[in-house]
Amino acid sequence: MSPVPQRALIAITSANPDFGEHKSGLFVSEALHPFEVLRKNGFEVDFVSETGQWAPDDISLGSDWLSAEEKAIYEDPSSEFRSNLDNIKTPSQLKASDYGLFYASAGHASLIDYPTAVGIHAIIASVYESGGVIAAVCHAGAIFNNLKLSSGEYLIAGKKVTGFTTQGEEALGVLDIIQKQWSVQTIESGAAGAGGIYVAPAGPWDVFTVVDGRLVTGVNPQSATKTAEDAVAVFKQL
Repeated sequence: MSPVPQRALIAITSANPDFGEHKSGLFVSEALHPFEVLRKNGFEVDFVSETGQWAPDDISLGSDWLSAEEKAIYEDPSSEFRSNLDNIKTPSQLKASDYGLFYASAGHASLIDYPTAVGIHAIIASVYESGGVIAAVCHAGAIFNNLKLSSGEYLIAGKKVTGFTTQGEEALGVLDIIQKQWSVQTIESGAAGAGGIYVAPAGPWDVFTVVDGRLVTGVNPQSATKTAEDAVAVFKQL
């Protein structure tokens, strides 16, 4: 039996900025896929955002990223996933001690609000220091940029992590938006600033995860399921 609760908390970005001709926000599959993995493995699952608000990344709603069945789940207000998402909490409404696994979903928008999401940071630090598992996928690694433990040390200091590559940002043609329009760090630069050891995949679109103790990170939307599966595997070994 795990020494921490079999209950998971999935973080969602509160930001919804213009992103070229689109709006960024929650990359839906990065929340849906881990939600399904966690529920299949017997976890209760809640959602949190720093402000209690969320909006989808409109690109993530396309058929390249959601199957017809997944789109139907997302659009059905009575589905377990969507009803939980619509009942999203703020950090102040939650008790960190209720959770044994934390999973940060993303979308480019998370580069904006995750680094300063101090309420979520406090929950992550508490879950980690209580022996729980922390996971983040794609741009969610921005959550670690300013996240320190009670010792004052960055959570990812000296740990191996991955996340969306700068090469991928260049391929998408969005590096200028990130660095000049939004004035925020890429995942690679943010990890370096927090003392993390960034591990790159062979290619930006590969399914790729890194496990370092109770810290699990994935590189892109395609890796969201495996990131969750790896996190569950670590949890089962606690």
